[in-house]
Amino acid sequence: MPRFEYKEGSSSKFWEVDRKDAVLTTRWGRIGAEGQEKTQKFEHTYEARQAYQKQVLEKTKKGYQRVKPKDTAPAPKTNPELEEAILRAPNDADGYLVYADWLQAQGDPRGELIALQHALSRARGDEVTKLKRKVAALQKEHQGTLLGVGLTAMQAEKALQVGWRWGFIHTARVTSPDYDADADFDIVDTLTMLLRHPSGTFLQDLTLGIPDREGDADYTELARVLTKWTPKALTRLFLGDFIFPDESELSWVRLGNLTNVLKALPQLTELRLRGGDVRLGALELPELQRFTLESAGLPKAALQSITGAKWPKLEHLEVWFGSENHGGRFRGKDVQPLLDATGLPKLKHLGLCNVAFSDSLTPLLAKSKVLKQLETLDLSKGTLMDADAEVLAANASAFKHLQKLDVSRNQLTSKGIKLLAKLCREVVTARQREIYDDGEDGRYVAIGE
Repeated sequence: MPRFEYKEGSSSKFWEVDRKDAVLTTRWGRIGAEGQEKTQKFEHTYEARQAYQKQVLEKTKKGYQRVKPKDTAPAPKTNPELEEAILRAPNDADGYLVYADWLQAQGDPRGELIALQHALSRARGDEVTKLKRKVAALQKEHQGTLLGVGLTAMQAEKALQVGWRWGFIHTARVTSPDYDADADFDIVDTLTMLLRHPSGTFLQDLTLGIPDREGDADYTELARVLTKWTPKALTRLFLGDFIFPDESELSWVRLGNLTNVLKALPQLTELRLRGGDVRLGALELPELQRFTLESAGLPKAALQSITGAKWPKLEHLEVWFGSENHGGRFRGKDVQPLLDATGLPKLKHLGLCNVAFSDSLTPLLAKSKVLKQLETLDLSKGTLMDADAEVLAANASAFKHLQKLDVSRNQLTSKGIKLLAKLCREVVTARQREIYDDGEDGRYVAIGE
């Protein structure tokens, strides 16, 4: 229940408010006293929401200030030496089980949670159900120690979703609370609490949703938090898990300067970025296997970072270029290092998507070195026209080894589709777009905003 306090002169008062669907509950009185309570039931949920907002505004105008909840549960025990041993092999259960023994000896409930979740990972049949119930009961009883009041509150608001493994948070998704959420913390607070909490020590998979639902979405502060409280075991990172255009247009989202974040995470195996205005710096990610950048306007500097990277283990590379109105004016020659497979010895999937320069790209593809090592090629959401299809079809032998070619959401007519239909084992041609007569050649990308 959100709490507000007013302290001035001899006044020392509190006011609390809570909304559950169409029911509004308030409690007030002197700080330290039990106070009085009142419950209002409305016919519609929106009426309760409006009353909640109106009363909060009235109290803040009178000088009441919101008080963030504090943890009262016993602080979790930690052992840096045992944690370092786990970090050396974060997917090896043995290190966690050793830690479990130590924690149980300290009376910390995480020790039992590690043991239960490890047993659950090996259980079969009816034993699975029994262990799941024990795990749920333990987590509920000790949520103050295992998660903390702040993270528990954000989980209730669906601004935090977590997956546990062997007593610790293994996967997490953090996003901005909904418009009408009774949230005590914003997304920056939640991410900071997650990365600082002992339960997040071995976090391996992190997804960050929309950072702001009211203004321009900017990941700058989140990047600073990641740099300051770098998760040492993190292998998968997704910045920009939002629905476009429902939550935001791609071009409205600022990913910002990620140079320091990526320098701090050389162990990443998967990196996915969605948004615009991004800087990557010198990319040195020797363990990376999958890289995706979804943009409606790729900055030239970002492309230079990508083409200049050395990724010895990269198997999947996907780049969305976008509209010239929101990024650099690219030509086929700008991606020549990728076509030459420079620094990409293991690449099996190449996505050159949302491309406005298909006319200068297609002549280079058939002769490219990288094509010979690919299993799949994604040219979707771009500006392929029938003339470009003729270029690809004229070099059919260069593409026949592919398992899949995706040319969906381009600007092909039935003639162009027919030319490409048998270019390789599977050709995806769905959802072609019209060619607009705009006085030029009518090319426009599928996602330009």
